[in-house]
Amino acid sequence: MDQHDTPHNPEQHTDDPHTDEQHTDTPHTELPEHADPLQAPGTDEEQWRAWDGWAHLADTELPTAGRVVVVAAHPDDEVLGVGGSIALLAAAGVAVTVVSVTDGELSHADSTAITSHQLVGIRAAELREALAELGADAQDIVRLRVADTEVAGHEDEVAAALVPLLSDADLCLAPWTGDVHSDHEAAGRAALTAARKASVPCLLYPVWMWHWARPDDPRVPWASASLVRLPEEVAARKRAAVQRFVSQARSLGSSPDDAAVLPPGEIAHHVRDFEVVFTPA
Repeated sequence: MDQHDTPHNPEQHTDDPHTDEQHTDTPHTELPEHADPLQAPGTDEEQWRAWDGWAHLADTELPTAGRVVVVAAHPDDEVLGVGGSIALLAAAGVAVTVVSVTDGELSHADSTAITSHQLVGIRAAELREALAELGADAQDIVRLRVADTEVAGHEDEVAAALVPLLSDADLCLAPWTGDVHSDHEAAGRAALTAARKASVPCLLYPVWMWHWARPDDPRVPWASASLVRLPEEVAARKRAAVQRFVSQARSLGSSPDDAAVLPPGEIAHHVRDFEVVFTPA
């Protein structure tokens, strides 16, 4: 999730030949007034839970056989965004390949309590533990080892690495390209490019959107959103999995630089009994 990564820059990728096609998946609207929406006070989960718009979203059916590739910018994004879906897929016998684009080593870039090298190992272990909670511990994990906060500069390389991983896959799940986080958006764009080359359908999951957006937010393409319903036992598995990301959910020390990236208010957005995905245009 990595809150301290570079937020979305609306000036990025204007010279990218794929930009016009890829950004049709998200609306071209103004960002929130705060200079950095990821650092701004977020939307309370109670507001999301009270929203009547959920009733207008259709349900999404996941594959019950075959293989699914789940792309994440950082180790924890996949569990926060679609951990319940991963549990459902694993329970159905679907093979799941989890791709960590970065190792998330800069989640606490200025910390004196822990080094980026230590975070690489810690976050990889936390992901394995979280997948075990989801019943997906036997699934493959592929680490691309792109530098944290620099995915946008390696988008073509990420896409090229994903194409063979998507060979014969039945679905790709990837970060939403409008998440207002540069690594998330770049990973999503790379996944879309690769999925199109591999002729594999792709659904996009939000992570930071629940923080900066609000119910009925016009910046969110609600018309393309759908729900994955989670039975209680699956929702419970996801709650347990999210708690495995101790390095992100708890303070590492007394300094503000050691603060939790995932305080309780953020975690609340990701432990509902459903998940949301977007179908790209």
